[in-house]
Amino acid sequence: MVWSCALVFAAAGMIGAFGGSILGKMIDGQKLLALFALVMLVIALLMLKTRSRIGLPDVKISMSNMPAIVGLGLATGTLSGFFGIGGGFLIVPALMLATGMPIMNAVSSSLVAVTAFGLTTAASYAWSGLVSWALAGLFIAGGMIGGLAGTRSARHLSERRGALNIVFAAVIIAVALYMLARNLSLS
Repeated sequence: MVWSCALVFAAAGMIGAFGGSILGKMIDGQKLLALFALVMLVIALLMLKTRSRIGLPDVKISMSNMPAIVGLGLATGTLSGFFGIGGGFLIVPALMLATGMPIMNAVSSSLVAVTAFGLTTAASYAWSGLVSWALAGLFIAGGMIGGLAGTRSARHLSERRGALNIVFAAVIIAVALYMLARNLSLS
Protein backbone atom coordinates (compact mmCIF):
# COMPACT_ATOMS: atom_id res chain seq x y z
CA MET A 1 0.00 0.00 0.00
CA VAL A 2 1.33 3.40 -0.98
CA TRP A 3 -0.76 5.65 1.27
CA SER A 4 0.40 9.02 -0.07
CA CYS A 5 -0.50 8.12 -3.67
CA ALA A 6 -3.72 6.34 -2.68
CA LEU A 7 -5.04 9.24 -0.58
CA VAL A 8 -4.37 11.93 -3.20
CA PHE A 9 -5.82 9.72 -5.95
CA ALA A 10 -8.92 9.02 -3.82
CA ALA A 11 -9.46 12.68 -2.88
CA ALA A 12 -9.34 13.78 -6.52
CA GLY A 13 -11.54 10.85 -7.51
CA MET A 14 -14.23 11.69 -4.98
CA ILE A 15 -14.83 14.99 -6.78
CA GLY A 16 -15.06 13.12 -10.08
CA ALA A 17 -17.31 10.41 -8.59
CA PHE A 18 -19.81 12.99 -7.42
CA GLY A 19 -19.97 14.67 -10.83
CA GLY A 20 -20.01 11.36 -12.67
CA SER A 21 -22.87 10.05 -10.55
CA ILE A 22 -25.00 13.06 -11.46
CA LEU A 23 -24.35 12.43 -15.16
CA GLY A 24 -24.88 8.67 -14.85
CA LYS A 25 -28.38 9.11 -13.47
CA MET A 26 -29.33 10.93 -16.69
CA ILE A 27 -28.51 7.97 -18.98
CA ASP A 28 -30.71 4.95 -19.74
CA GLY A 29 -29.55 1.94 -17.70
CA GLN A 30 -29.25 -0.45 -20.67
CA LYS A 31 -27.09 2.00 -22.62
CA LEU A 32 -24.99 2.60 -19.52
CA LEU A 33 -24.34 -1.15 -19.10
CA ALA A 34 -23.34 -1.59 -22.74
CA LEU A 35 -20.94 1.37 -22.57
CA PHE A 36 -19.57 0.04 -19.29
CA ALA A 37 -18.86 -3.35 -20.86
CA LEU A 38 -17.00 -1.70 -23.74
CA VAL A 39 -14.86 0.33 -21.33
CA MET A 40 -14.09 -2.90 -19.45
CA LEU A 41 -12.83 -4.53 -22.66
CA VAL A 42 -10.52 -1.59 -23.41
CA ILE A 43 -9.10 -1.66 -19.87
CA ALA A 44 -8.56 -5.43 -20.05
CA LEU A 45 -6.66 -5.11 -23.33
CA LEU A 46 -4.46 -2.39 -21.84
CA MET A 47 -3.74 -4.65 -18.84
CA LEU A 48 -2.71 -7.48 -21.16
CA LYS A 49 -0.46 -5.13 -23.11
CA THR A 50 1.48 -4.15 -19.96
CA ARG A 51 1.42 -7.57 -18.25
CA SER A 52 5.20 -8.04 -18.16
CA ARG A 53 5.90 -4.63 -16.59
CA ILE A 54 7.51 -5.03 -13.17
CA GLY A 55 6.93 -1.58 -11.69
CA LEU A 56 8.66 0.47 -9.00
CA PRO A 57 7.90 -0.96 -5.54
CA ASP A 58 9.30 2.07 -3.67
CA VAL A 59 7.26 4.69 -5.52
CA LYS A 60 6.35 7.86 -3.61
CA ILE A 61 4.25 10.87 -4.43
CA SER A 62 6.29 13.72 -5.90
CA MET A 63 5.87 16.89 -7.92
CA SER A 64 6.62 14.89 -11.07
CA ASN A 65 3.83 12.33 -10.62
CA MET A 66 1.33 14.54 -8.74
CA PRO A 67 -0.42 15.86 -11.91
CA ALA A 68 -0.90 12.31 -13.22
CA ILE A 69 -2.18 11.05 -9.85
CA VAL A 70 -4.66 13.93 -9.51
CA GLY A 71 -5.71 13.89 -13.17
CA LEU A 72 -6.18 10.13 -13.40
CA GLY A 73 -7.85 10.11 -9.98
CA LEU A 74 -10.36 12.71 -11.18
CA ALA A 75 -10.97 10.89 -14.47
CA THR A 76 -11.28 7.48 -12.82
CA GLY A 77 -13.59 8.87 -10.15
CA THR A 78 -15.76 10.44 -12.84
CA LEU A 79 -16.07 7.13 -14.70
CA SER A 80 -16.71 5.26 -11.44
CA GLY A 81 -19.46 7.65 -10.46
CA PHE A 82 -20.90 7.68 -13.99
CA PHE A 83 -21.16 3.90 -14.10
CA GLY A 84 -22.20 3.61 -10.43
CA ILE A 85 -19.31 1.37 -9.42
CA GLY A 86 -16.39 1.39 -7.01
CA GLY A 87 -14.13 1.24 -10.04
CA GLY A 88 -11.40 -1.18 -8.97
CA PHE A 89 -10.84 -2.38 -12.52
CA LEU A 90 -10.24 1.26 -13.53
CA ILE A 91 -8.28 2.31 -10.45
CA VAL A 92 -5.61 -0.40 -10.58
CA PRO A 93 -4.39 0.40 -14.11
CA ALA A 94 -4.72 4.15 -13.47
CA LEU A 95 -2.53 3.94 -10.36
CA MET A 96 0.02 1.85 -12.25
CA LEU A 97 0.06 4.40 -15.08
CA ALA A 98 0.23 7.47 -12.82
CA THR A 99 2.95 6.21 -10.48
CA GLY A 100 4.70 3.25 -12.10
CA MET A 101 3.89 1.04 -9.09
CA PRO A 102 3.64 -2.76 -9.49
CA ILE A 103 0.19 -4.36 -9.71
CA MET A 104 0.27 -5.67 -6.12
CA ASN A 105 0.87 -2.16 -4.76
CA ALA A 106 -1.81 -0.80 -7.09
CA VAL A 107 -4.31 -3.45 -5.98
CA SER A 108 -3.77 -2.70 -2.29
CA SER A 109 -3.67 1.09 -2.83
CA SER A 110 -6.81 0.93 -4.95
CA LEU A 111 -8.87 -0.15 -1.96
CA VAL A 112 -8.64 3.35 -0.51
CA ALA A 113 -9.99 4.83 -3.74
CA VAL A 114 -12.62 2.11 -4.22
CA THR A 115 -13.98 2.87 -0.76
CA ALA A 116 -13.94 6.64 -1.30
CA PHE A 117 -15.47 6.47 -4.80
CA GLY A 118 -18.04 3.87 -3.74
CA LEU A 119 -19.20 5.87 -0.73
CA THR A 120 -19.42 9.09 -2.74
CA THR A 121 -21.38 7.44 -5.56
CA ALA A 122 -23.60 5.48 -3.15
CA ALA A 123 -24.46 8.65 -1.26
CA SER A 124 -25.45 10.37 -4.50
CA TYR A 125 -27.62 7.46 -5.63
CA ALA A 126 -29.10 6.99 -2.14
CA TRP A 127 -30.01 10.69 -2.01
CA SER A 128 -31.96 10.10 -5.24
CA GLY A 129 -33.69 7.02 -3.75
CA LEU A 130 -32.01 4.63 -6.19
CA VAL A 131 -30.36 2.18 -3.73
CA SER A 132 -31.78 -1.24 -2.87
CA TRP A 133 -30.30 -1.60 0.63
CA ALA A 134 -31.00 -5.35 0.92
CA LEU A 135 -29.22 -6.03 -2.37
CA ALA A 136 -26.39 -3.67 -1.43
CA GLY A 137 -25.90 -5.57 1.84
CA LEU A 138 -25.61 -8.87 -0.04
CA PHE A 139 -23.05 -7.42 -2.43
CA ILE A 140 -21.02 -5.95 0.43
CA ALA A 141 -20.99 -9.30 2.25
CA GLY A 142 -20.03 -11.13 -0.94
CA GLY A 143 -17.37 -8.54 -1.67
CA MET A 144 -15.81 -9.00 1.75
CA ILE A 145 -15.64 -12.78 1.35
CA GLY A 146 -14.39 -12.48 -2.23
CA GLY A 147 -11.84 -9.87 -1.17
CA LEU A 148 -10.30 -12.22 1.37
CA ALA A 149 -10.08 -15.05 -1.17
CA GLY A 150 -8.79 -12.68 -3.83
CA THR A 151 -6.02 -11.36 -1.59
CA ARG A 152 -4.67 -14.85 -1.07
CA SER A 153 -4.86 -15.61 -4.80
CA ALA A 154 -3.24 -12.29 -5.74
CA ARG A 155 -0.27 -12.94 -3.48
CA HIS A 156 0.24 -16.34 -5.09
CA LEU A 157 -0.15 -15.04 -8.66
CA SER A 158 2.10 -12.01 -8.10
CA GLU A 159 5.07 -14.34 -7.67
CA ARG A 160 4.85 -15.19 -11.37
CA ARG A 161 5.61 -12.23 -13.60
CA GLY A 162 2.54 -11.04 -15.51
CA ALA A 163 0.22 -13.78 -14.20
CA LEU A 164 -1.84 -11.43 -12.02
CA ASN A 165 -2.31 -9.00 -14.91
CA ILE A 166 -3.48 -11.85 -17.16
CA VAL A 167 -5.99 -13.14 -14.58
CA PHE A 168 -7.18 -9.58 -13.85
CA ALA A 169 -7.71 -8.93 -17.59
CA ALA A 170 -9.38 -12.33 -18.17
CA VAL A 171 -11.94 -11.73 -15.42
CA ILE A 172 -12.70 -8.26 -16.78
CA ILE A 173 -13.12 -9.65 -20.32
CA ALA A 174 -15.43 -12.45 -19.12
CA VAL A 175 -17.65 -10.05 -17.18
CA ALA A 176 -17.70 -7.54 -20.06
CA LEU A 177 -18.68 -10.19 -22.62
CA TYR A 178 -21.41 -11.50 -20.30
CA MET A 179 -22.76 -7.96 -19.84
CA LEU A 180 -22.73 -7.29 -23.59
CA ALA A 181 -24.45 -10.60 -24.37
CA ARG A 182 -27.07 -10.00 -21.70
CA ASN A 183 -27.62 -6.43 -22.86
CA LEU A 184 -28.06 -7.56 -26.47
CA SER A 185 -30.54 -10.27 -25.46
CA LEU A 186 -32.64 -7.71 -23.56
CA SER A 187 -32.77 -5.33 -26.53
